[in-house]
Amino acid sequence: MGVKAKNVAYYIQAITHSSITEDNESNNERLEYLGDAILGAVIAEYLYLKFPNKNEGFLTEMRSKIVSRNSLNEIAKEMGMLALMNFNEADKNLKSSHIFGNALESFIGAIYLDHGYEKTKKYILQVIIKNHVNLTELLQQGYNLKNKIISWAQKNKRELDFNDSDCQTVNGRKIFYIDIILDKVHITTGTGYTKKEAGEKAAELALIKLNIKEDS
Repeated sequence: MGVKAKNVAYYIQAITHSSITEDNESNNERLEYLGDAILGAVIAEYLYLKFPNKNEGFLTEMRSKIVSRNSLNEIAKEMGMLALMNFNEADKNLKSSHIFGNALESFIGAIYLDHGYEKTKKYILQVIIKNHVNLTELLQQGYNLKNKIISWAQKNKRELDFNDSDCQTVNGRKIFYIDIILDKVHITTGTGYTKKEAGEKAAELALIKLNIKEDS
């Protein structure tokens, strides 16, 4: 992963999923929280300096594209996190979920605790951004799916709501359910291991069902 560890324990925790242990001092959930915050701050500063003439909406959207669940998951796999990750491989759903991107955030948290902010920032910029983020491609992508359907609803004066409908525990993992309600009518339900992931899935399904195109 390109890091020399001073305290190996941080990194072991960073790659240990909660399906192995629910102990907060041993799994990577707390480190994920920390790494997510640091990654977001570094990306925000990077984009602020990279695009001095762009407004807040553009910068927010670009940051969302870089740190999205799908994007981080793919980056994590490219960097070798799939081979490093310690998780319950008997749970087939986990391998197709976003646990690897989450572990990358945990890994960033581990670097921060081990080496401090400046070295973590350098790692994010030189190892992750430089090698695994294509800004040209991101600039050509549209808004994320949730923003897209919200913009469509506002443009067409439609009443749109994202509602938390349920949360269940399956194989020791929480599954969130998000409903999309359009003009008080249920359109679709998305599921995911986080509310954000469930909301994006619900938006994706709604865009297909409503036949909303890129230029709608």
